[in-house]
Amino acid sequence: MDRHALAQIIDHTLLTPTATVAEVSALCSEAIELGLGAICISPSRLPLPVGALPPGIGVVTVVGFPSGAHRSATKATEAMQAVGDGATEVDMVIDLGTAHDGDWAAVESDIAAVREAAPAPILLKVIIESATFAGESAIADACLAAEAAGADFVKTSTGFHPAGGATVEAVRVMATTVGGKLGIKASGGIRTAAQALAMIDAGATRLGCSASRAVLAGVAEESEAG
Repeated sequence: MDRHALAQIIDHTLLTPTATVAEVSALCSEAIELGLGAICISPSRLPLPVGALPPGIGVVTVVGFPSGAHRSATKATEAMQAVGDGATEVDMVIDLGTAHDGDWAAVESDIAAVREAAPAPILLKVIIESATFAGESAIADACLAAEAAGADFVKTSTGFHPAGGATVEAVRVMATTVGGKLGIKASGGIRTAAQALAMIDAGATRLGCSASRAVLAGVAEESEAG
């Protein structure tokens, strides 16, 4: 994958709770400079100022973030307001406790509530926090719940859970499970070109990165070396 193609599947991310208006503005400027596909910011940082981004760059925000331990109605309300504030994509966190109980019907219902509040063409990505699961079967079950609820993507991680972020193994299980019917977003701890390309090789179709500049610089260096 060349630098331009990689840039187009990166969600340039700033989700630190202390992010300021100036930092969000800098994120937008960097996304334009690097030719990135989208930015990802907290819903409280929306709406963006008029003209902050060109139409070709998506605006991603998060719902039920980072714990997922919110009532479905709260997540749905948050998603609806975010869309009204200009979000074109919503990344929601599942209820992790419910998932770890194995109550996949309840997980599906939670996702469906957000899907109803943010219908197509808004893209809905479902964060399953893959590193918290001990085995592959639960990762697969989480993906199937997201698919059944009408999501567009499944996403590995928030990047905030102490269990860790994206892994090649988790991405591979997710990609195998959805079989191309949903996109796969790898997020959490991707800081180098090698990590990014490994996730893509495993099946990722979107990447969440805060170190986007370093990742793209690494791809350019590899290309020149080749």
